[in-house]
Amino acid sequence: MAVEILRKKFTVGQYHQMVESGILTNRDRVELLQGDIIEMSPVGRQHAACVDRLNKVLVLGLSARVMVRVQSPIRLGHRSAPQPDVALLRRRPDFYATAHPQADDVLALVEVADTTVEFDRTVKVPLYAQDGIAEVWMVDLKAGAVEVYREPSGDGYQQVQTFRRGDGLEFQALADAQFTVDQILG
Repeated sequence: MAVEILRKKFTVGQYHQMVESGILTNRDRVELLQGDIIEMSPVGRQHAACVDRLNKVLVLGLSARVMVRVQSPIRLGHRSAPQPDVALLRRRPDFYATAHPQADDVLALVEVADTTVEFDRTVKVPLYAQDGIAEVWMVDLKAGAVEVYREPSGDGYQQVQTFRRGDGLEFQALADAQFTVDQILG
């Protein structure tokens, strides 16, 4: 006899209620993806250093024009609240105190991956495309490359480019601000 496993899908509202009531705490490294509460991988030294480097480079280069947010949730629809490593957001006077940013607030996202490359590529990046995030950069620490995803659709991103050391790149919405892969990877 086959046993059917039932799964409970959560909404963003239910997820936030679990946080507010203490069921989930800041010690629980989790995010809500398509209704599932997913445990996030521990942050290693290289990952943390890359996020810190990105934060410094992006704040210095863009903070007068955008809000740079590090490892904080964004709301995508009713069933996802991912925590990208870096989000470039439209500026708001309240700094998003009244509500987490939504897809329309996001200019670009950056995910840093070492052990989670396949998960980010096959789960998170397609989720971002489905919700219309215009641009995603995935920093692949093991490959020493930055994958840039643009032109979102329901089927994923229509344009994908890989940049390596020595290459320059820019965010589409902020094309006058140039960065290099070397600045990102260190």
